[in-house]
Amino acid sequence: MTLGFFALAALLKLNIMPPEGAMPTVEVVLRWTHFAAGITWIGLLYFFNLVQAPTMGELEATTKSSLVTKMLPRALWWFRWASVVTVLAGLLYFVIYLMTDARNAGEPGLAWKWLGLWFVVWVAAWGAMYMVMRPLPNGWLVAGAGVIVIGGASWVVLTLLSHPEVSNRTLSISVGGGMGLFLLLNVWGITWRLQKRLIAWSAAAAQGTPMPAEAARLTRLVYLASRTSFWVSFPMLFFMATASHYPFLSGK
Repeated sequence: MTLGFFALAALLKLNIMPPEGAMPTVEVVLRWTHFAAGITWIGLLYFFNLVQAPTMGELEATTKSSLVTKMLPRALWWFRWASVVTVLAGLLYFVIYLMTDARNAGEPGLAWKWLGLWFVVWVAAWGAMYMVMRPLPNGWLVAGAGVIVIGGASWVVLTLLSHPEVSNRTLSISVGGGMGLFLLLNVWGITWRLQKRLIAWSAAAAQGTPMPAEAARLTRLVYLASRTSFWVSFPMLFFMATASHYPFLSGK
């Protein structure tokens, strides 16, 4: 497709020149993949929170069961795999930035140290939030804990990656991309893991089998995870945008 575009540009005598070297093309492919998958993923997240959740409470039991067993599995397939593609493409892009900054610092090995620290901090943040959500407290308590945990993880990552040669784009993605990893863990560690059981129980209930008592607890946990991801997505998108368009972080 790219070659076809440049061939058409040449045919039309447009003033377009392909970049030199392979790296710019690799980077734009990663960025395009990241954007396309991310739109799919976050778009479905917003659909679940803004449309599906309030609508399900207004439907009759038979209609709700049909949507859960027929529509939800398909939506969750796109939701979970779009999250994987988004994070993997973004992670590769992040590694390129880390390696560039590490080379500029004269210590190429720093890139992998920074990446390891980044990963540990954000996985730990997700684990802490999961432990908060499991007891199913008040939603406002979960929100308050989220501000503390996500804010704390952001501060720790920015501190650990602080270096004179670390760029604004790297620091911004270390926070925004970390929040994206947090959302990915919510998708696979909570939403999909529990929704598989809820969908199976709903299908059995349609055949006359009573829903287990545990269903209400799992439904509440899925809701809290989804709502947490919804709110975290806004600062995540802000920090991803500031990587190139609003340089306000410094590693000095």
